[in-house]
Amino acid sequence: MACVAGNGPYILSIDNGTQSVRALLFDRDGNLAAKAQVFLEAYYSEHPGWAEHDADGYWQAVCEACQQLWRSTDIAKSSVAGVAVTTQRGTVVNVDEHGAPLRPAITWLDQRSTRDIPQLAPWWRALFRAMRLDGTIAYFRREAEINWISAHQPDIWRRTHKFLLLSGFLNHRLCGRYVDSTGSQVAYIPFDYKRHAWAGRFDWKWQALAIERSMLPELVTPGTRMGAITAAAAAATGILEGTPLLAAAADKACEVLGAGCVEPHVACLSYGTTATINTTNRKYVEVTRFIPPYPAAMPGAYSTEVQIFRGYWMVNWFKEQFGDRERAAAAEDGTGLSAEALFDRLVEAVPPGSMGLMLQPYWSPGIKVPGPEAKGAMIGFGDVHTRAHIYRAILEGLAYALREGKERIERRSGMAITELRIAGGGSQSDAAMQLTADIFGLPAARAHVYESSGLGAAIAASVGLGWHADFPAAVQAMTRKGKVFQPHPEHRKIYEQLYRRVYQKMYARLQPLYREIADITGYPE
Repeated sequence: MACVAGNGPYILSIDNGTQSVRALLFDRDGNLAAKAQVFLEAYYSEHPGWAEHDADGYWQAVCEACQQLWRSTDIAKSSVAGVAVTTQRGTVVNVDEHGAPLRPAITWLDQRSTRDIPQLAPWWRALFRAMRLDGTIAYFRREAEINWISAHQPDIWRRTHKFLLLSGFLNHRLCGRYVDSTGSQVAYIPFDYKRHAWAGRFDWKWQALAIERSMLPELVTPGTRMGAITAAAAAATGILEGTPLLAAAADKACEVLGAGCVEPHVACLSYGTTATINTTNRKYVEVTRFIPPYPAAMPGAYSTEVQIFRGYWMVNWFKEQFGDRERAAAAEDGTGLSAEALFDRLVEAVPPGSMGLMLQPYWSPGIKVPGPEAKGAMIGFGDVHTRAHIYRAILEGLAYALREGKERIERRSGMAITELRIAGGGSQSDAAMQLTADIFGLPAARAHVYESSGLGAAIAASVGLGWHADFPAAVQAMTRKGKVFQPHPEHRKIYEQLYRRVYQKMYARLQPLYREIADITGYPE
């Protein structure tokens, strides 16, 4: 993606995603002026289901991305007015009293759990049973990394000075303070999602998790100045010492902000490793009952989110398993033709509805919707189908699932969604954008910059620096629609019938079989 040369000052956004770290310079109009990207080593697994990453490796990638940025641009470091960090959610780091990691980071992809969990008081157990929440609370306690480390690595837990999300770890490396944004708190931690603060003294989470308040960082709202770049961080990154560090939010929350979605009638679809549909709401709305909305990147607002956990990971899986032809052709082509353009041709060669091939994209189980027994499914195979049909069916299945999420959000919030903004890697595909518009029956606008999460972080920083009066004003000044895709009437008619008459019935019909599979094979537990 081309960068647009602008006039300073600039904000440096550091975006630590799952696959790479980007250092991005944005001007006050939301133009991306310079970019550097460092790809991360893949997570590693010492045991099935584990997903760990060297915590210092994240910091080294941040330093390398920043140094690469300065080498690639003529923009002076002195024109950087502030720095903001946005990261993947749910990745946790234990550090000692010197801030050094005690063990590898446990990433959000990790699936370990423990049965050795703290006991709740009898009255809490009785209350949760009465509310039929005992299963959900038990799941929370089993999945919490806090409880796993405490139970299985007690020596590391005893030496843990602070338990941080990746955002808090990088903030500490940059400014020397244990401080993090309320907008980054998405994990199995004692956080009050309604108040956007650490849980109150008598909250059940303090019994459910083997952690003390002193082990957690200070929390501030997005846009707050957290500190300044230290001499050590300046030497490692090249950012000038004393540059303000401002609170942003988690990558999904920043992506919603960077796509311009600050009103509840505008939904942001994120076509990333986890595919999501989000709206921003000032009201506390539980899309799934008793599952709280995440904090938005705007102070005091909530992000009503529905996730498809393996989302566009499935698209990458297809490309890795079946896309050798397109990758080889793109590599041999001398005209600059990309593999992505060739994959779009695959989609366009297949009619809407993939000639009856239907996909349910639950490649990973959920908590409630879908349930823990959920699996993926593809039905309707015939001898006419090729890998192109499979590829289109994957894209269509993800859009069906996100449309179902849209309708759940509308029912719970009482607000109709009338606009779509699409962000994430998958948004770069015209074919994916068009079928999204067709399946939703709504215009689908691509975010004006691909780096929407980095832009969202810059928007939060711009408010903290006083560039804009408030978050809505900053969003209006720094975001705009990119290419807009209108739904095709004939395609919309086909998708409407497939969605109503087939897709919406798939999970209910297949759920008993998923339970039988789990009973026979033990997977998922």
